[in-house]
Amino acid sequence: MKQILMPVAVACILVSCNEGEKNQANLTYPETKEVDTVDTYFDTEVKDPYRWLEDDRSDETEEWVKAQNELTFGFLEDIPYRNKLKERLSEVWNYEKIGAPFKRGEYTYFSKNDGLQNQYVYYRYKNEETPEEADIFLDPNTFSEDGTTSLAGMSFTEDGKMLAYSISEGGSDWRKIIILDAETKEQKGDTLVDVKFSGVSWKANEGFYYSSYDKPEGSELSAKTDQHKLFYHKLGTSQDEDVLVYGGTEEEKHRYVSGSVTEDNKYLVVSASKSTSGNRLMIKDLTQKNSEFVDVVDTYDNDVYVIENDGSKLFLVTDKDAPNKKIVTVDASDPQSENWEDFIPETEHVLSPSTGAGYFFTEYMVDAVSQVKQYDYEGELVREVELPGVGSVGGFGGKKDAEELYFSFTNYTTPGTIYKYNPENGSSEVYVKPEIDFDTDAYESKQVFYTSKDGTEIPMIITHKKGIELDGTHPTMLYGYGGFNISLTPSFSTANTVWLENGGIYAVANLRGGGEYGKDWHNAGIKLKKQNVFDDFIAAGEYLIEENYTSSEKLAIRGGSNGGLLVGAAMTQRPDLFQVALPAVGVLDMLRYHTFTSGAGWAYDYGTSEDDSEMFEYLRGYSPLHNINEGTEYPATLVTTGDHDDRVVPAHSFKFAAELQSKQSGDNPTLIRIETDAGHGAGKPTSKIIQEYADIFAFTFYNMGYEEM
Repeated sequence: MKQILMPVAVACILVSCNEGEKNQANLTYPETKEVDTVDTYFDTEVKDPYRWLEDDRSDETEEWVKAQNELTFGFLEDIPYRNKLKERLSEVWNYEKIGAPFKRGEYTYFSKNDGLQNQYVYYRYKNEETPEEADIFLDPNTFSEDGTTSLAGMSFTEDGKMLAYSISEGGSDWRKIIILDAETKEQKGDTLVDVKFSGVSWKANEGFYYSSYDKPEGSELSAKTDQHKLFYHKLGTSQDEDVLVYGGTEEEKHRYVSGSVTEDNKYLVVSASKSTSGNRLMIKDLTQKNSEFVDVVDTYDNDVYVIENDGSKLFLVTDKDAPNKKIVTVDASDPQSENWEDFIPETEHVLSPSTGAGYFFTEYMVDAVSQVKQYDYEGELVREVELPGVGSVGGFGGKKDAEELYFSFTNYTTPGTIYKYNPENGSSEVYVKPEIDFDTDAYESKQVFYTSKDGTEIPMIITHKKGIELDGTHPTMLYGYGGFNISLTPSFSTANTVWLENGGIYAVANLRGGGEYGKDWHNAGIKLKKQNVFDDFIAAGEYLIEENYTSSEKLAIRGGSNGGLLVGAAMTQRPDLFQVALPAVGVLDMLRYHTFTSGAGWAYDYGTSEDDSEMFEYLRGYSPLHNINEGTEYPATLVTTGDHDDRVVPAHSFKFAAELQSKQSGDNPTLIRIETDAGHGAGKPTSKIIQEYADIFAFTFYNMGYEEM
């Protein structure tokens, strides 16, 4: 077995020790048995000695988890400033957070967290009253004693008299739907169970549409789910009477199906996808009895959805013939693409639109920073919306008859602030500005562009305390994602304030595979081009060192989910470049990811080991689990996952940690922190978030050589 080093407690201000002067004690990894499991891909045998850890229901796996957590938390508890970090995180987190209000029926609703509450509470007041008169409407903190059951979604009927809300238990993607009489707050009917990857969309005040899979055979948390279905639930009936609306046959097999009703209750819009990119789109006229579905798009080559309708006139957002997206119109009687007309054409910047108060609001990403324009229903530009600064904007959505709208603004040094917007004259005013114990004026962000391996220019935003000297000594956290058309735009992180206060630099790279520059940028980082993403990330680390922000000894990398894959690939390809690696809930076994839960739906980005020999060899060439080599000194690594993660199952992290522990050379620790009653991240209670960040920062600072705080 390998041995790692355990810190010994001391205390003071953050101080870097000299090389080799840490006071440490030996610590031995738990033994992880190896089994003789071999898979054959295109005549190539691949060993999988830790396959047994995929069984999340076995006693052996449970004991392994306990032993690993005992090791990890023992190590973390002896870092002298871990508790100080937790205390400071709790202090800075303890401020009132209020969400944008919205009207439903006779009430105005808003969410609020007093500071350290595990879950946000929903309040309401009569429309003619003021927020100060609000009462608690729904308190998710009462759902479970430890705060691990969270509110996952809310949907009111058109008249606001009924509410269907979903809950997640222990962070799982499986949901339950509960129906309330919104006036009396009394539950109506039975709780719907076994719902997954679903919204709730009401048909008038009669019932609602939702989506789910058949309950899988074997483990609910890891067994494959790939037959998504759309159901209709009528109020006052039991779930076993729910009507299957779409899906459920081999001819209509889709991994993701959703249904939504237009605001005027005229159309049911159904989207069906086989992967995370590209969808078939259909509409059904709800005003006509026994009407049939009509295809808007009958292929899976592009993304398209209905954003609005004006009677039979549909407004569609699509990337068909427009990699940066555009809005088109078409009549519902003949909605196929040959009849589409441009409404808001494609521009050089990526479009993310919303509607509210009888207007369209087009948010554009300009080098990952927001710009917003307002259009009327004739497609005429009304104005460019004046924003509070350079950063990210969200909101502007609302009902057609709304008289005011709300939007949020944030960047890496500005906590999320909500503004009230007047759509008629374009004026805005602060609605809620958080009062946080952090001197935002003392920090700055700068966007730079660096060159990746193949010459591509990649943007990165670097945040740090003003006036620092670029002498290569600063502890630096490099964060990335690079996948699934997801964009990393500037946003404030309460946790990162503690990193910055302690002299840390925080850098976010906008890698290929993301959506910052549209579909072409996304496609430049998928399948046989996935290595571009890792090259972009590695080049970001090299840039930070070359420009004297930091050094390899003070550079940490972090990412979650697909970003966990990114960290795993970067640390196995360039172990010399980074001091600390922090892969969170990562996709780390690229040969078997598609065999768990909904993983097969990620094939658009990744391809699978079963596609062909070329794809298999490519995946094996970068799969983090399969590229750990005996005798290599890897960065100090803290793998994090949740035992209820049924999106990226924890077996990825279990197997990766076991393999790394068995082959790690040198004294850098390889630990895995497994959160209990936690999933992929959504709904995690505040108390668990604070403790996890305290552990991550403590581990990172300590392994960069900082002994005292």
